[in-house]
Amino acid sequence: MRLNALKPAPGAKQDRHRVGRGVGSGWGKTAGRGHKGQRARSGGFHKVGFEGGQMPLHRRLPKRGFNSPTRDDVAEVRTGELQLMKAAEIDLAVLKAEGIVPRKALAAKVILSGKLERKVSLKEILVTKGARSMIEAAGGTIQITPKPEAPKKPKKEKKKAKPEAEEGAKDAKGAEGAKA
Repeated sequence: MRLNALKPAPGAKQDRHRVGRGVGSGWGKTAGRGHKGQRARSGGFHKVGFEGGQMPLHRRLPKRGFNSPTRDDVAEVRTGELQLMKAAEIDLAVLKAEGIVPRKALAAKVILSGKLERKVSLKEILVTKGARSMIEAAGGTIQITPKPEAPKKPKKEKKKAKPEAEEGAKDAKGAEGAKA
């Protein structure tokens, strides 16, 4: 068998309808478009789902779910994939170079899946609890620099009590009003 001898099975390929090619073809005169009307004219089709002005089905149904715009920012790395890697010191750039995480990933997180029996040193890579225990059991290390804390806003001071001189003056006015 040769490539130039290959053919599709008999009856698998059919010629397309050549519309508007005379009465004998069965698709002549109106070319299957019927008589008059919008659909008979060129450019006269409404978009898919148009229901004659009625609210279309895809707009009547409620929206469901959520598509996260940042879903692909953090890539997952299995512990079994760390076992197969050649590098001992692993950071995001090494994971991208090995093709384990996509190039557009902004961070990576190691999850517990598969075995890890060699010593690895992770730098600036997030780790789950189970993966952390497996990496540390194999003699590996995890280095993550803590994020700098935001400066705390000073608390508002409570309103101080009014000086006693003002309170005395109010009492005197109150007494005078009672006498009058």
